[in-house]
Amino acid sequence: MNPIQHILHTHPLIVLDGALATELERYGCDLNDSLWSAKVLVEKPEAIKQVHKDYFAAGADCAITASYQTTIEGFAKRGINKEEAIRLMKLSAELAIEARDEFWQTNQTNTRPKPLVAGSVGPYGAYLADGSEYTGDYSLTEEELIGFHRPRIKALLEAGVDLLACETIPSLQEAKAIVRVLKEFPDAYAWVSFSAKDEEHISNGTVAAACAEWLSSHEQVVAVGINCTPPQYVKSLIKSMKAKTKTPLLVYPNSGEQYDPTSKTWGGVEAEQSYQCFASDWRQAGAQLIGGCCRTTPEDIESITKLTR
Repeated sequence: MNPIQHILHTHPLIVLDGALATELERYGCDLNDSLWSAKVLVEKPEAIKQVHKDYFAAGADCAITASYQTTIEGFAKRGINKEEAIRLMKLSAELAIEARDEFWQTNQTNTRPKPLVAGSVGPYGAYLADGSEYTGDYSLTEEELIGFHRPRIKALLEAGVDLLACETIPSLQEAKAIVRVLKEFPDAYAWVSFSAKDEEHISNGTVAAACAEWLSSHEQVVAVGINCTPPQYVKSLIKSMKAKTKTPLLVYPNSGEQYDPTSKTWGGVEAEQSYQCFASDWRQAGAQLIGGCCRTTPEDIESITKLTR
């Protein structure tokens, strides 16, 4: 059963979670590392589970696993073999599922759906750890991208996630590769979310509406949208995508600050408008799944819940 439509049939909005790394840093984790939050899977997995619980308590209807930066290639650079890499990928799902089940056991209510767990599938550029997930500047064939994405997708599905969150995708080519992998698992569902560079184009320059149109013909893709993008670009992007697809639209932008891949730090200032005001605009533009990405907090997620609860 399509997990997104199952919830949207009875609830007008699915509230996604917010930044994982930002909260892990609040708990004292050092993420200045090529593995980013995946490093915490090795060193302090209980912190990841606690952050998931924090977001459920804030009202999130979906947790995104700590697998964005988990790749066989990335772990290999750190001396972690393939078998252990797969175990860590599965652990990211198990932590989120445990957090969800423990939260729901004591907080079950008719006013919100039982939360989902979405397995994060980051782009190839995230493994490079050089910021290229925001440009799409890597020269791989579609077949090479398929080979890169297959092991993690398989591991997350085997671990029992409800769907996949294929996120911060910078190019339609990479989205097409992921969809081809998805077809190898016909019972699986995924959302595909692009990073964008302005109010009309995803990161590599492709028109966002064209991406939504292409994905709309693939039934396993149960939502499509934008993430890790300055919030001021999102309303225009969603309106243009809505004109080209009937697939539910999702948005989870960053705080508006800019990421420096060299120093691995965020700079600039947050958007002046409140996150709740932005979220209200995104909902009016057609988004049915709304959350936050880098530098957003449980407080931001709680503000989104006030739109419907």
